[in-house]
Amino acid sequence: MQKHVLVVEDEAAIREMVAFALRKAEFRVTLAADTSAALVAIADAPPDLILLDWMLPGLSGLDLARRLRGEPGGGEVPIIMLTARGEEIDRVNGLEAGVDDYVVKPFSTRELVARIRAVLRRSQADDGDGSVQVGRLRIDGLAHRVFAGDDEIKLGPTEYRLLHFFMTHSDRAYSRARLLDQVWGGSVYVEERTVDVHIRRLRKLLEPHGLAEMLQTVRGTGYRFSGA
Repeated sequence: MQKHVLVVEDEAAIREMVAFALRKAEFRVTLAADTSAALVAIADAPPDLILLDWMLPGLSGLDLARRLRGEPGGGEVPIIMLTARGEEIDRVNGLEAGVDDYVVKPFSTRELVARIRAVLRRSQADDGDGSVQVGRLRIDGLAHRVFAGDDEIKLGPTEYRLLHFFMTHSDRAYSRARLLDQVWGGSVYVEERTVDVHIRRLRKLLEPHGLAEMLQTVRGTGYRFSGA
């Protein structure tokens, strides 16, 4: 079955170049020139992945990512940010907004297609995972939902995979490199700093439920999840 990619890019030449490459790679493509058109497209036919330009007229791509991550259902769609902003602080801001990957312009369409396929593989890796519970924190694997007691916690796909790994490998310390290998995949290049950003996001989402302390920093090693 063809995967559906929504391309949100205001520059027509880039939009058409990306669309051509994705269709050649056998993706189904929907195009949007701004965030308003993107929201309409998402409501009409939810995509499997969103390729999102940072600099857009009106609401920025970064603001759209934050908005989607806060809406029911929107938090589950993988997002790749496409932008000319390549500074570390920009990458961190994108990751903290809930973006799953970051491609800096100029880029090759071959690399872009590879990144899209890698993110889609990661987002589907949890399909069929069993449920798991540690204390008040519970993952319903079939429904792909997370609960603190009776309250649902809305997680993005990366935070979901990270939490699922921790909950099924509790009380052990893992390095950032090991977490990258286990959660992101060893064949995908992602900076170790990415782990810290997603740990912060996950803690922030667990904090209102009094569960942030379950994610512990192990000095000199990395991170550990403990239900004790």
